Amino acid sequence: MADAVFDLFGNPWVEKPKRRGRPVHEVSQRNRNRVSMLVALGWANPRIATVLGITLPTLHKHYFYELRQREGARDQLEVRRLELAWEMAEAGNVGALREFGRLLDRSDQMEIERAMASRPPAESQTSERPGKKATDAQRAMAADADLMAELEQEAAQNAHH
Repeated sequence: MADAVFDLFGNPWVEKPKRRGRPVHEVSQRNRNRVSMLVALGWANPRIATVLGITLPTLHKHYFYELRQREGARDQLEVRRLELAWEMAEAGNVGALREFGRLLDRSDQMEIERAMASRPPAESQTSERPGKKATDAQRAMAADADLMAELEQEAAQNAHH
């Protein structure tokens, strides 16, 4: 396989099929990793099957374990990124140390958002805004109070003269 030719995407190039129909799919660690990565990125199964050039049943048959990891796949990918950045930072790579800091900040932000989402809404957020009639009534009462205060002040000034 040293003289094998690969296409633009790193897949083996087949000049002419030897038999009719699709060639038999060979499962490789590279394809397993590719499926795990695409699952972590949130790709749908039909889209993953198309990328691999296989049918949906073939995808389910050969990559059942990788597809089953969908719930935690994104977190596993983030953990792997953190591990790699930390290993490179320990080796003295300043850019990796900065990237680790960014990933750490992003993780903290996600935790804050998760905590805020699970908290019940505050009292002020649950109360509804008063309608137009209620607002107008409040303004009228405030205007009446202001007018009465002004009239009392004028009356007090006139009583002294």
